This record gives sequence, structure tokens and C-alpha cells, in this order.
Amino acid sequence: MKKIAIFASGSGSNAQKIAEHFQDHPSITVSLILCNNPSAYCLTRAENLGIPSYVFDRPTFRDASKMMAVLQENEIDFIVLAGFLWLVPPYLVEAYPNRILNIHPALLPKFGGKGMYGMNVHQAVVEAQEKETGITIHYVNERYDEGATVFQATVAVESTDSPEQVAEKIHALEYAHFPAVIQQVVEEI
Repeated sequence: MKKIAIFASGSGSNAQKIAEHFQDHPSITVSLILCNNPSAYCLTRAENLGIPSYVFDRPTFRDASKMMAVLQENEIDFIVLAGFLWLVPPYLVEAYPNRILNIHPALLPKFGGKGMYGMNVHQAVVEAQEKETGITIHYVNERYDEGATVFQATVAVESTDSPEQVAEKIHALEYAHFPAVIQQVVEEI
């Protein structure tokens, strides 16, 4: 059984979709949800799904021995970032080469980098009068949103779309594609 750990910072709707996708999978499971926000709703989702969770602060995240101990104790083979907002430290990238995936709510390299997450991205897309946007699923390296692209999907942006409407379109793409792309990548390792 290949075990996935999901790192999340907020609501965890993508984490839930991913966990549900793998509930009956014969060889892949979501076995841990890690969160840097003790009041995040993703922890409630983890509990409702019967998935163990681990809450950590910034000093713990930067401490390779502590974080690697948690991942090793849970026999984690693959990491997924689903709405996780902190930059992944080099020790984690080195420990999981091409085994950490992130989803970004825009078509990278556009609208990526530090501070470009959630509504910040959708607002920037609308302000730039983009005709299309989408999602990018990519490997994680030591820099925000610069890892190799694995998959992109696009959606039209209408001139009348608000950032909130763009967000709804992006969520639909995330839910439709992220679990399947994770499955494809994990099955190949």
C-alpha cells in the first residue's frame, strides 16, 4: 500500500476530495493530514474521514528531524499539497524527490510565486483581463510554484466574471482533475 500525506492550511475541500477518491483504492491510501493551522477546517474533515492528523508550527516544520520522524512513523511514500501556504523546506524536497505534488489555481508560470494563492490569484486574473485561467499541478521544488508541470486544465474567464466566479470555476477543475492526476503519478512510482 502506497501512503499519501496531505499538507493543508485551510478548509481542506481538496484534501477531502482526494481522500474520498482513494477510500476504496486497492494500493493507494491517504493516511495522514498535516496542518499548520490548529483551527483549520481540514482537521475536522480529517476526523470525519477517520484519517489521523498532525498539527505543527513553523519551528517544527523547519526542524527536519521532527517532521521526518512524523512522516517516517506513518510510512509516507508521497506528499500532496492541497491549499498549503508555506514554502516547502529543502530537506523535505530532498527526502521526497519528485514525490511532492502541489496544485496552483492558475496557469503557471502566470500568477505564481509568494503571496499568490486563493482569492489573490483570482483577483489578479480578473484585473489582468485574462481570457482563460485554470489549474496547474506540478512537482514541488525549493521555490514557490516553479517545479516541473505535470498537468494543466483551462477554463474561460468571461469579462463579467468576478474573482468569486473564477474561484468557483477553478474549484470545479481542481475537484475534477487533482485526485486522478495524483493517482496516475503515485501509480508510476
